[in-house]
Amino acid sequence: MNGINLRGIWAIYRFEMARTLRTLWQSVATPVITTSLYFIVFGGAIGSRMETIGGVEYGAFLVPGLIMLTLLTQSISNASIGIYFPKFTGTVFELLSAPISAFELVVGYVGAAATKSVVIGIIILLTSTYFVDLRIDHPLAMVAFLLLTSITFSMLGFIIGVWAKGFEQLNFVPALLVTPLTFLGGAFYSIDMLPEPWHTVSLFNPVVYLVSGFRWSFFGVGDVSPALSLGFTAAFLILCTAVIAVIFRTGYRLKN
Repeated sequence: MNGINLRGIWAIYRFEMARTLRTLWQSVATPVITTSLYFIVFGGAIGSRMETIGGVEYGAFLVPGLIMLTLLTQSISNASIGIYFPKFTGTVFELLSAPISAFELVVGYVGAAATKSVVIGIIILLTSTYFVDLRIDHPLAMVAFLLLTSITFSMLGFIIGVWAKGFEQLNFVPALLVTPLTFLGGAFYSIDMLPEPWHTVSLFNPVVYLVSGFRWSFFGVGDVSPALSLGFTAAFLILCTAVIAVIFRTGYRLKN
């Protein structure tokens, strides 16, 4: 039985990371500026008129939601663009004929996309400390949610990159589905503040479980139990893995 082709994984990972380093300033400056604006608008203008939520100051309450919003969008965007460009240029056939398995190919692309997302998430976390006093009650859980979410949605981005036939479709899911669901998923408020039936309706939004679990790791409070949040994320990871397995088994939009 042949071992894992670490050199092949490293080659793909290094190529994708090098592409990011070419736009390093943009990659770093954008989340810093965006985070600062959120704190100025939401934390300053609205937070000064709002009481604490679950015993947490509103400015600090925003931080997990801001990080999660960025993780979801960046993970999907990075992974989808990473695999779409080889399709667009035709070099995907070289990848498919190279001595590298589907597993190793996915690890390279998803690993690079998840790494970029985690780095940006950490940048947002550090930027937030200049605006609010933060505490992290469960640091191990925070890291677990950070990594699991980045990997899961990078896999979703990989699927979107394979599915997309044009650049417009690459932006379809992040712009018209993920971002609205995040804004409606308790990123900037607690769903407990919603009246019925909207509170019950919000429980069908999958992003609620991601944001709630991540916020619990910071402050020990959340809209749903952390076990349920972790279970949902793990289930979605398994689903994405199954879809990617089908893609490579059938060659869907890769070999034809």
